[in-house]
Amino acid sequence: MIKLITGKKGTGKTKIIIDQINEAVKSTNGNIVCIEKGDNIRRSISYKVRWCDVDQFGVEGMDSFYGFVAGMLAGNYDIKDIFVDGIFKIVGRDYECFGKMLEKLDKLTGDDSVITFTVSADEADLSENVKQFIK
Repeated sequence: MIKLITGKKGTGKTKIIIDQINEAVKSTNGNIVCIEKGDNIRRSISYKVRWCDVDQFGVEGMDSFYGFVAGMLAGNYDIKDIFVDGIFKIVGRDYECFGKMLEKLDKLTGDDSVITFTVSADEADLSENVKQFIK
């Protein structure tokens, strides 16, 4: 399952995702992963969360990000939640391609895992294949 937290820069998306991460730590029966570019939220989340800076792994672009997440899920079936802060900093701002990647990730996760993204864009600007994941 895919979830999106959308809004323009400065609307509090990062605070929302930090709260969701820390709440998931209390309630999950599996592993939690946080992915971001840099270490903006690293110190604001529980030490129980597996934190990843994409720069350490050379992740750039949609295909690279998809492969990174797919490899993570293939290597650890206990991952229940993945939180991604600032996805456009990682993959670029091509809404149509982003929507296609979300569709692939949604098939990959099925009902086993949830991937939550912060998306720095106004909902009205997003393509239809992205909007379908806004919950």
